[in-house]
Amino acid sequence: MSSPLQAQERLPTIPPAQYNEAQKQAAVEFEAARKTAVFGPFEPLMHSPKLMSQARAMGDYLRYGSAIGTTLSELVILVTARVWTQDYEWYVHQPLAIKQGISVEITQAIAQGERPAKMSEDEEIVYNFATELHQNKSVSEATFARAEKRFGKAGTVDIAGICGYYTLLAMELNLAQYPLPNGGQLLPRLPNNLPRR
Repeated sequence: MSSPLQAQERLPTIPPAQYNEAQKQAAVEFEAARKTAVFGPFEPLMHSPKLMSQARAMGDYLRYGSAIGTTLSELVILVTARVWTQDYEWYVHQPLAIKQGISVEITQAIAQGERPAKMSEDEEIVYNFATELHQNKSVSEATFARAEKRFGKAGTVDIAGICGYYTLLAMELNLAQYPLPNGGQLLPRLPNNLPRR
């Protein structure tokens, strides 16, 4: 992980007082939707405010209203953060996943690149789908059928959407070399970032 100085040299966080008109409008829309100022992955995205606004809108649905629910969405987010070794994404979402009901043991296994030993049936369906999609760039007929039976076609589309959306954010954060807050723990650096199927 880079130092904050390096991150500032790439895509520095723009102080709100220096926003241009497009950035001001994007920030207003962000705060109206999220009830907070622009933060985290949306800070580097403010260099392209239209993209930031579109990404925020997609995230509003995928994080808070997807067909698989918020608990399982957090599981998919953790799998994606592990794939990309995205420390900030993990820092934010690992506590949220636990709060939503994902066990500490599951999050620890994913952090280590291991398949969790004990998952509920729904967790296993979603974990298998997300890890297979990241690893193989597709999912098998059996994996798709199991997810479709449980969550419907909308659920399969939304699982892939969560994988894709948090991949976008991970790529932007990694590009920006976005720093962790003081006290944040780095994910283990693994030779193969993909969680085990």
